[in-house]
Amino acid sequence: MKLSSNFFEIFAIPVAWQVDRAQLHSRYRQLQQEFHPDRYASGSETEKRLAVQTASLINQAYETLKSPLKRAQYLLEQQAIDASQESHITSDTSFLMTQIELREALAEAPSSADPLAALEDLRAGVANSYLEQQAEFAGHYESDNFDHALNSLAKMQFSSKLLDEIEQLEAELEDL
Repeated sequence: MKLSSNFFEIFAIPVAWQVDRAQLHSRYRQLQQEFHPDRYASGSETEKRLAVQTASLINQAYETLKSPLKRAQYLLEQQAIDASQESHITSDTSFLMTQIELREALAEAPSSADPLAALEDLRAGVANSYLEQQAEFAGHYESDNFDHALNSLAKMQFSSKLLDEIEQLEAELEDL
């Protein structure tokens, strides 16, 4: 079977912001079973190499489509828009000021009376904003307003990175 290089086609799902995660996961499991390199262990070197490449493509496609941030980037890239993190930063000054405040709260969390509770509160607020940014992206993308979708993506990148940093700091504090 020849797989498409289009991630949505690989999983036989519509090209859209909303993804049926259960369907995506189910199709991923099917494809992994079908193309797992171990199934081709007794095959020719070409078959083995193709199996590894195919499994890698399936994994990359799955990781991209299951992640809201990566999926948004991919959707814009399919519209010939450079959506890499380095290429665009939002010009929304209110949003940027809020990001500074959130970073300050993150820096101050370890010295608070209950650092883990402070981080959980911070996480809840950032996670809620991230969901709002995803909805904003979806609206802009679905109405073909790709400039605004790109701006929403830039905001999503800030929130995703901050959520990762909160998680990392929580892990560090739990290890103490």
